[in-house]
Amino acid sequence: MNIKKVTDTVFYIGVNDHNIDLFEGQYDVPNGMAYNSYLIMDQKIAVFDTVDVHFKHEWLDNLENALSGRKPDYLIVQHMEPDHSANIMTFASQYPNAKIVASSKAFTMMQNFFGKDFADNRIVVGEGDTLELGEHTLNFVTAPMVHWPEVLMTYDAKDKILFSADGFGKFGALDVEEDWACEARRYYFGIVGKYGAQVQAVLKKAAKLDIQRICPLHGPVLSENLGYYLGLYQTWSSYGVESEGVMIAYTSVYGNTKRAVEYLSEKLKSKGCPKVVVCDLAREDMAEAVEDAFRYGKLVIASTTYNADVFPFMRTFLEHLEERGYKKRTVGVIENGSWAPMAAKVMKGILEPCKDIRWTKTGVRIMSAMNDDNKRELDALADELCEDYVQQNSETANKNDLTALFNIGYGLYVVTSNDGKKDNGLIVNTVSQLTSQPNRVAVCINKQNYSHHVIKQTGIMNVNCLSIEAPFKVFENFGFQSGRNVDKFAGCNPMRSDNGLVFLPHYINSFMSLKVEDYLDLGTHGMFICSVTEARVISRIETMTYTYYQNNVKPKPATEGKKGFVCKICGYIYEGDELPEDFICPLCKHGAQDFEPIT
Repeated sequence: MNIKKVTDTVFYIGVNDHNIDLFEGQYDVPNGMAYNSYLIMDQKIAVFDTVDVHFKHEWLDNLENALSGRKPDYLIVQHMEPDHSANIMTFASQYPNAKIVASSKAFTMMQNFFGKDFADNRIVVGEGDTLELGEHTLNFVTAPMVHWPEVLMTYDAKDKILFSADGFGKFGALDVEEDWACEARRYYFGIVGKYGAQVQAVLKKAAKLDIQRICPLHGPVLSENLGYYLGLYQTWSSYGVESEGVMIAYTSVYGNTKRAVEYLSEKLKSKGCPKVVVCDLAREDMAEAVEDAFRYGKLVIASTTYNADVFPFMRTFLEHLEERGYKKRTVGVIENGSWAPMAAKVMKGILEPCKDIRWTKTGVRIMSAMNDDNKRELDALADELCEDYVQQNSETANKNDLTALFNIGYGLYVVTSNDGKKDNGLIVNTVSQLTSQPNRVAVCINKQNYSHHVIKQTGIMNVNCLSIEAPFKVFENFGFQSGRNVDKFAGCNPMRSDNGLVFLPHYINSFMSLKVEDYLDLGTHGMFICSVTEARVISRIETMTYTYYQNNVKPKPATEGKKGFVCKICGYIYEGDELPEDFICPLCKHGAQDFEPIT
């Protein structure tokens, strides 16, 4: 019997499967699988999902024992994959008076699977619908394509539980101790990874709920440090970089490509790369390889030419990446071929549909065996891949690289400071170089911003030049809230320059440490005229301009059917016939001059 109390009135009644070797016929699961089912005991009783067909009797025993002689009123069907839905007919036969609750698409699938859609004994629910059990109110959240079209999630308002269907699931049975993130990441990118946009939509809905527990259909109930799990899902579904480092995925026939990979790996480590992961695609688990490609920000693909194409395991690997929407990564290529190398062309062609891929300037072509020229090429590739790591490290950085000033334009910047208690940062768009002898930089900051107050007191700041890789969440964090009220670096491990201030670990191409030499009062703003005490170029990625932000980063405001004015900076909508002249945007703090009428 496998009954566990989640709360006083919510119970886990699922099963563990240690007989399975391949989940969904392809994913190696040495620690088995859990098929989760839940029960809410109230004036009315709701069961959440069934289990795999092979565990019918074990699940029915768990259910019967948890019911303690009572009968269920509802079966909530959140997901129709057979590992969760196989026992719907069994349940309906055992408890004929219970109603089946599901989305309309789920009932269509029941007709397809079982030849019955329960038309005379069902409740069709959708977004925003509720079901009263007594003290518990169930709120239904549609989650289409996470990762099937019929999926529902359910929020229990009383115990603040999100029943998340396959979301937040993982490989592995519940009676085995193992790291959650590793198997959850492999599960996510293997099964859900293609549907990042759909997961993002669900996360936005979840952000409006007070969630204290997450009950998935695979893996453990999550009840502590939920920000960690939600943060990982945010990173994964937005195709962000979870861990800094380089993954090298390779195939090798006679060992020559492997030797080049080993040479590159050692060079990367010697230059301070924080993590180097080497994967032999012919021998290691393909799902693990896919997982690592999405985990790290940089990938090197190394393969022999094979049948005027690329080695089969490499083709399979790259096709897995492409079909899962691989994006926002730096990729380098090593090819090998004895008479007509084709691997680089083929590998780039497979990844051509992938968005926001930055190919390294350095490529390596080996003709059969690595020679001295190849070693120089590999050295250059290591230099290119490690440039930002070298510059982030205080011991190896060139701290007087005044070409950092070349990245100043009509761009967008994060200015960081410290009030003596915590680090702070804000978005500015007015930074300019005034002179080169001596170097003087001007930074204009609105007097209403807390950072203006802090920098007036401390006399120092760091200007972080944002690159075009910066996502909208950077602008939300540093531009739409005050550092007086929130810690904008909470949960972050920032790096520090010689002046003790933080610089951003991601999404910048350079930063400058500035010391205030003079100040001009411009009425609404203050201009800080500064000397440059440190300057580093972190990467060669293009600076984000204001135009690029407007066209490519800022979400389009939902103005349809609304009358009023929209903020050109953040998209905030003011509804009304007239916009007050002294109106200040509550999100980005820009004035009425930065609003335009909704047309």
